[in-house]
Amino acid sequence: MYLAVSLQYPKDNSFVLGVLERKGKVSVSIVNDVSAKTLLGQTIKKVRRGSIVYTDKWRGYDSLMFSGYKHMAIDRQKRFVNSKVYINGIEGFWSFAKENMSKHHDVSPEKFLLYIKEMERRYNNRDADTFSLLLDYVLGVND
Repeated sequence: MYLAVSLQYPKDNSFVLGVLERKGKVSVSIVNDVSAKTLLGQTIKKVRRGSIVYTDKWRGYDSLMFSGYKHMAIDRQKRFVNSKVYINGIEGFWSFAKENMSKHHDVSPEKFLLYIKEMERRYNNRDADTFSLLLDYVLGVND
């Protein structure tokens, strides 16, 4: 499994951790700090050990290689790609989320999680028919 992991920093001093399985789905969660302990804990919840995890060079990710993951880091100050190692997919999600959330102008910190989870849902289903998804949900087809 190949994953890209990245952090974004909204206004309210919390952080959003994004995990994108290459050619798969994105998963986002709010974290209160970006310590190695927190990032490792969130990664363990979402990523199978033995996976290759691509990140930027944030030092909090350094413990991944000592915890059963193959860790590849990209210096995003210089580029988003280094041979086969890239984090473009997760950066594409952040761009998608920021563009769509900017339409709502000032998102309150209390509702930020709801908005970012909605962006996750939209991104993961961007090629699907929204009406069919809603109908399946209402009818409980995928439960």
